[in-house]
Formats: sequence, structure tokens, C-alpha cells
Amino acid sequence: MKRIISVLIFTFIILTSVTALTSCGNNTESNSGDKKETVTIAVPNDTTNEARALLLLEKQGFIKLKDGAGITATIKDIVENKNNIEFKEVEAAQLPNVLQDVDYAVINSNYAIEAKLNPVKDSLAIEDSSSDYANILAVKEGNENIDKVKVLKAALESKNVVDYINEQYSGSVVSTVDNPSDGYDKDVDYDKLKETTISVAASPTPHAEILKIVKDILAKKGITLDIKEFTDYVQPNKVVDSGEIDANYFQHQPYLDDFNKENGTKVVSVAAIHVEPMGLYGGKQSNLDALK
Repeated sequence: MKRIISVLIFTFIILTSVTALTSCGNNTESNSGDKKETVTIAVPNDTTNEARALLLLEKQGFIKLKDGAGITATIKDIVENKNNIEFKEVEAAQLPNVLQDVDYAVINSNYAIEAKLNPVKDSLAIEDSSSDYANILAVKEGNENIDKVKVLKAALESKNVVDYINEQYSGSVVSTVDNPSDGYDKDVDYDKLKETTISVAASPTPHAEILKIVKDILAKKGITLDIKEFTDYVQPNKVVDSGEIDANYFQHQPYLDDFNKENGTKVVSVAAIHVEPMGLYGGKQSNLDALK
């Protein structure tokens, strides 16, 4: 009987200890002894954009990543999380929709703009413009120098497009074209391309909007630009790789590199056009006090 009682007491002690440990998951102890509530932050769930979001949070001093964690960092690479942040990994396009349910969300500018958020005015923190994340014009490998692609590239690198980006987006989208042209490639015989259609897969904002300027430039030479809008990050590369569509304009180089590696596709960049700084937006929180 005494042995049974001893076993029961030992079991109770073990269970009590485990309960005490697991209950600490949602709170951290501050230096003053007060418990710090969990802060929820939604981030993109694709590899490169999640890393980009984490790097932004690290730069703000909210987390610390392990040494060497760069543009492929994940939440597993976080080595310091004093703010007791709980991360919600969400498909990038859905981040504006879950913003109201979390304290904060790190959102790509194209999706922020679609959701009527101004990246410059509404974000609580925003990354610096970086060429590593310039949005690119991409085509199937082997098609980099065909005339269709050359005229599309020239039009996207035009002064008309640069001016449109600067005027329309006021800093929430930034052109990366250093020497804008008149929109035409002097080495291409445009007469031979009359009545030709060029198809481009693009996300609605800002890519499809920018391509409307390109469409006007090409129309002056009798070339039709067919803009196919996609709301996901998968199909635009697949339809270019298959040859169904001539080019796409929606992604940055790190994302494309990761996509090719994971899917065996052969899509390559031919031009860097603009940067969309990623921002941290408040959901349940209206300021950064919960992270200080």
C-alpha cells in the first residue's frame, strides 16, 4: 500500500512539473518578473518571402537570426525571440485578409496596394529598397534574345514606365531602371513584328497596371500585348516554362531561383524593373509598442 502511495505521489510531482513547463509557451518573463503576452505576426509562407520578412523584423531588433541565415531563412533559424512572437505562416496573397486576426503582418507591397494599404503611409516599418528583390521580367530559358522578348524588355525599361511608376506609386514601388530608353530596341525590325501578339503573365497590382503602359508603347508598332492576370505565385512560372505564355512579370530573382530548384523549371530573368519594399502592418495593434 505504501509503495502504491509513493508511486502516486511521484506521478503527481512529474505531471505538475510538465504542466508548469508547457504553460510557459504563450508568455515570457520580463526582467521585472511580469509575464509578456504573446505577439502574433503573420509572414509569407514561401521560402524567400518568409526570409525577407524575418530579415526585416531582425533589422528592427524584434528577433535575432542565427549567423549566416540570409535570403533562405525560416522561423527555425530564429535564435532570439525576446518579444515572445508567435509566427503564423500564411500564403502571401492572403496576408491582408488575416491582418485583422493577428497583431501584425509582414506583407508584400503588391498585395498591400491591392488591399488599399499604402506601403509608405500605412506600414509601421518598411524595408530599404534592395536590388536583391527587384521584380523581374522572366522568360523560358533559350528565349532570352528572341525579338518578342527584346521588344517587351525595351518597353518595360522605357522612360514612360519609369515615370509612371514614380508618379503612380509615390515610393511604394521603386523603379530599378538606371538608363531608361524611348521604349524601343534599335536592333529589332519592328515591321516584321506587326500583328504579332506577345503574352505576359502578371499579378494584378502593380505589374498588370505597369504593363498597360507597355501595351500602349508596343501598339504604336502594331504589336499586341496580351496581359494574363494571375493571383498566385505558381502558375505564372509554369505557363512560361511550358511555352504557353511568352513571359511573366510578378516575382523577384530569389523567388525564381527557389522555384526553379523545387520544380525543375527553366525560367530565367532578362531584366530587373522595380522593387516593392516589404512592410510590417498593424492588425490588432496600431503601433509598435507591443514589440518594445
